[in-house]
Amino acid sequence: MTTTHVRSVDMEERWFLYDASEHRLGRMAAKIATQLMGKDRPTYTPSEAGGTHVVVINGAAPMLTGKKAEQKIYRHYTGYPNGQREVSLAKVAEKRPEDIVTLAVRRMLPKNRLGRNLLRRLKVYVGTDHPHSAQQPDRVEA
Repeated sequence: MTTTHVRSVDMEERWFLYDASEHRLGRMAAKIATQLMGKDRPTYTPSEAGGTHVVVINGAAPMLTGKKAEQKIYRHYTGYPNGQREVSLAKVAEKRPEDIVTLAVRRMLPKNRLGRNLLRRLKVYVGTDHPHSAQQPDRVEA
């Protein structure tokens, strides 16, 4: 038996378009992370990028269930003593609305060089317009 190792340069590029206002945030982020890693392809190679680019429009208004809009909190640590910071979803939506989707996807990707490289293939836009229409992304329905 031989194992095939498909290089990222040999994979065909795919582009997907998500409308965040039509998808639930967590389910959409999980699906995007799977596509970026290439796990939805039969030629999946763990050490290579999946050859997929994802465009998300309406990134400021993803669909949330329950009381997440009022209760969700983002936590991070600055590295200093007493440096744990908490930011509510409302403040993130006010300052950097595209980070809502970006953070959800980033935390589902590998925490290494490959994960940082995959995150560059995610493009999140606040409005409905995006500059990637020449790539003809496939629209993903909810």
